[in-house]
Order: sequence, then structure tokens, then C-alpha cells
Amino acid sequence: MTPDPTRDGALALLAAVLERRTPLDRALPELPPMDARDRAAAHRLAAAVLRRLGTLDAALEPYLRRAPPETVHHALRLGAAGLLLLATPAHAAVATAVALVRRHGFSPFAGLVNAVLRRLAAAGPAALDGLDGPRLDTPAWLWASWGERARAIAEGNAAEPPLDLSLRPGAPVPPGGTLLPTGSVRLPPGTLVTTLPGFAAGDFWVQDAAAAMVARLLAPRLGERVADLCAAPGGKTAQLALAGAHVTAVDRDPARLARLRENLARLHLEAITVAADATAWTPGETFPAILLDAPCSATGTIRRHPDILRLRQPRDLPPLTLLQDRLLDAAASLLAPGGRLVYAVCSLQPEEGPARIEAARARLGLTPQPFTPSELAAIPEARTAEGYFSTDPGLWADRGGMDGFFAARLRRA
Repeated sequence: MTPDPTRDGALALLAAVLERRTPLDRALPELPPMDARDRAAAHRLAAAVLRRLGTLDAALEPYLRRAPPETVHHALRLGAAGLLLLATPAHAAVATAVALVRRHGFSPFAGLVNAVLRRLAAAGPAALDGLDGPRLDTPAWLWASWGERARAIAEGNAAEPPLDLSLRPGAPVPPGGTLLPTGSVRLPPGTLVTTLPGFAAGDFWVQDAAAAMVARLLAPRLGERVADLCAAPGGKTAQLALAGAHVTAVDRDPARLARLRENLARLHLEAITVAADATAWTPGETFPAILLDAPCSATGTIRRHPDILRLRQPRDLPPLTLLQDRLLDAAASLLAPGGRLVYAVCSLQPEEGPARIEAARARLGLTPQPFTPSELAAIPEARTAEGYFSTDPGLWADRGGMDGFFAARLRRA
């Protein structure tokens, strides 16, 4: 049978996430060797299914008397995504799904796949009528935790995200790019960054517009010594170095730290890199400025990593908040008198954001320093009543949304 690397790869990725609970980023390198474009297409197709899994399953349910084997179910989901979400011609969506189950040893189910998808194609967009996609696609515990912003966030998560870039000063905007009010450049979803003119020359790097704001809010000064804790893969390190700071980038993962060094080399930037656990790092000096982008649930990046919807559980939060507190304790011990610390997480969960700052205030004696309206003039909707920085995928919906980030600034008296 004719190979189809894109759908074979997408099927393998769905099995990794939904059956073995393997994150997409870890499953992707495990795919068989294939063309880079096929690999990217497989990832996009699997991600589309994971974003809209609840909706797709609800649309398929009327045509299934009982749950088919997992491989067959994944093939049906891929076919349904093509029909209902990706504008794939009906004959192609049906034929490729049928061929997929045959290639993977489930030929007895080829007739079922053919019949179900043909009926779904005949129903067309009406198959989605009456389905509350945002609720179906979002686990109940996440929906409840997001409060009044839940629907806007879920709608933002449902769309494939654009590609955001941070530019070196003076670098031209790549063709097809749009300059955002915050200074980031936005390109259409699916853009391959390595094919853009200026990539090899180090004119830019990939960084969501919300993430790019975090390092700017630290406001590093020329020649200032800055510690960037949990620094890999290095987007914020690059921003700090470009601002003229003397950066020490710390990360516990040697492989991720090696990637940081590669990224800095492409960008022609320098930083001191340290492979160490930031909770136990003892450099023998203090820093006037520290950026702590702490490990977290990453629920603010669901639109880029939709496997988080299927893999994260409420029980994951307590160990993460304990780690965040330990990192804040360590960062505070490294902060020079009068120094400032920006704590950030790419999370939408209040336990990992405001709650950690309130706990740190009482425990560490650090003073919150709210971000001013002028500091957030480019994105005023991200400033909370307390003066924190808070974004979510529902913001800038007309521009393509953004990741969810929380950041707060603390100062040592």
C-alpha cells in the first residue's frame, strides 16, 4: 500500500499522547525518519485532533454503536478533523483514513471507517450543530479554574496559533510578518521558521508575544549583572543579552542548556551558562536583577501544546507549587539589596501565579512592585488590579491570540 507519512505520523503521535500519555514534544523525535515537511504536517494534524478532541468524538458518536479499537478510533478522528476542521476534500479524508487502518493491521474495520466518515461527510458542517465545542474540548477542572475567562480562553485554545518572532534591533520584518504593538512579529500558522530569510543570520528567534514581554518587564540595564534561572531554551536569555546585560543563564537540564547555547550562537550573543539546579545553586555572589521563569503546568501554552489538555491533572499542581516556592526562596537568597526579581509562569492556574506571590511576600519579606500602566502601555489589558502581568489565549483574539503568562515583580528593601 502507498505510504502516507503525514497520517502515519499523526496516528503515531495520537497513540503516544492518548494511550501512553507521552507529551507531543517527546513523541515527535521518536517518529520514523521522514521529510521535515511531512513531520511538521503530522504534528499539525495530530495537534488539530488534540485541540478539538471532545468535539470530534461528539460528532462521531452518533455513527458508532460501540467504541472501536484505539487505532481505528484515532483514524476516525483524523478523518473527522479533515472533514470538519481542515477543509480536506471528502473523498480524500475518507480514502486516507480507510488506507490508514489497512496499513496498520485493522483491515476488518475498513468498512466501518468508510461508512462512518461518508455519513459524517454527508452531514457536513451540520454535524457540529448544537455542540458546545469550547466546553467539550476543555476538561472540567480547567474550565472551572479559569473562572469568567474560561470560554474566551477555550475559544483561543481551539485555533492553531500563529508564529511569533523576536527581532534583533534593526533586523527587517520577514516577508508576510506583521509587527505587533509589543514589538513582536507575527506570521501565519504553519510558517516554517527555518525557511525565513534571516534565520541563519540570527536576525530573530521564535518567542510568543506574551513570553517576550516577561524579560522586557525586568528592564535590564546596560552592563547590569542578571541571573536568568530555569533559562532554557533561551529566548529570554537572548533578550537580556541584547539589552546589554551580563547574563548568567542557569538550567538543570544539560541537553536543554546545550540547546540554549546553540540558539545564542546562531544569534551571535553571549551569556555565562551554568548547568545546575537553581534551588541549590550557590554562585557566591548576589545579583541586582533576577528573572525566574519557573517550571509550571504550562496551561497557558495549550494552543501550542494541546496534549496538555489530555495529560495534565489537578494532582500535578501541588508538586509544582512546592517547586515554585523553593525556586522563589533560592532566587530571593541571590537577590542583592535593592534588587528586583521578576517571577513568571506560562500558566493560567491561580495557584501558580498570584497565590505564589502572596505566599512569597509573607515568607521572604520581599516587597511587590506593581508594573505601571506605562510599562504595559502596549498591552494595557494585561495589567491586573494588583499591577501583575496576566495574559491568556482569549486576548487579542482579532490578531490571533497569545499564550497565557503571569508575571510579578518583587523588590528587596
